[in-house]
Amino acid sequence: MTAAAVKHSHSEFHDINGLRHHVRVWGDAAAPPLFLLHGWMDVSLSFQWVVDELQQDWRVIAPDWRGFGLSGWSAGGYWFPDYYADLEALLAIYSPDRPARVAGHSMGGVIACTYAGLRPDRIARLVSLEGFGLARTAPAEAPGRYRRWLDELATEPRFRVYDSFGTLAARLQRDNPRLGADKAQFIARAWARETAPDQVEMLSDPKHKRANPVLFRIEELIACWREITAPTLWVFGRNSEGTGYLKDTPEQLAERKGAFRDYREAWVEDAGHMMHHDQPAVVAHLIEDFLGKSD
Repeated sequence: MTAAAVKHSHSEFHDINGLRHHVRVWGDAAAPPLFLLHGWMDVSLSFQWVVDELQQDWRVIAPDWRGFGLSGWSAGGYWFPDYYADLEALLAIYSPDRPARVAGHSMGGVIACTYAGLRPDRIARLVSLEGFGLARTAPAEAPGRYRRWLDELATEPRFRVYDSFGTLAARLQRDNPRLGADKAQFIARAWARETAPDQVEMLSDPKHKRANPVLFRIEELIACWREITAPTLWVFGRNSEGTGYLKDTPEQLAERKGAFRDYREAWVEDAGHMMHHDQPAVVAHLIEDFLGKSD
C-alpha cells in the first residue's frame, strides 16, 4: 500500500468565551464540514494522518481545546461545561445552518457525545473514538478529592522539560511501541515547542495536571446521552489499556452503550487508546463509512 499524500492545513483563530481559540482547517471552504475533536493532552494536528487517509472531499475542522495546542490558557482552571460552550460556538461559526458530522477522540468523544445530548438538533452523525467516559466514582471519594485539589493549588504545576524533540519522541515511543520514529518526531513537534536552546516544553497548560475537585459522574453523562437523536458509532481499540470503561462490569458497560438510541460499535485491531496514531487508515475508513457521503 502506498503512503497517503500529505494534505495541507491552515490555522484560523477565534475569540470564543473569553479565550483565543486555534482551529486547524484542511480542505476547501466549499466542501462539507467534518469536525474532529482531540483528546486530553493532544492537539488538532494529531489528526493529520487520519485526514490524509480520507477519500472524500471534506472541510475538516479540528480545534485545539482551551489550554491545549495553540489555544489560550484559562486562568481559573478547566471545567467540562466550558468545553460544551466552546463546541457550541465553533459549530455556530463553521456549521451554522445544518447539523454537524462530528468525530471525537477520548475527551473529545466525551465532549461530542454529551453535547449531542444537550443539543440533539445540532448533531447529524456522531463518532466516538475511545471517548466513553472515565472510571466510575463514588460520593465517598469526594472529601479526598477536594483535599487533593486544595493541596495542589499551593504550588504551580510544571511539565517536564526535555533537552530535545528527540528525547520527547523517544518517550512517546516508550509509551506507545506502535509509533515509528517518524511519527514520534511528528507528534513531539505537534505537542511541544522549543523555548530556549536545548529546552523543549509541552504546549499544553500544566494546570491540566491538577486534580479536578468535581468527581466524574457517569450517571450524569448517561442521562445526557439518552437525549441524543443522532446515529452514534463507538470505536474501541483492541489493545487499549487504562481507560475508564475497562473498569466497568459487563453490566455497567452495557449501561453506557444502552444510553444511545441508535448505537453501533466497531473495533480497531492492533491499536491502543491512541488509535488515530496507530491505525489512521482504519480510523479514517470507519469515520467516513459511518458519516456517509460528503454532500
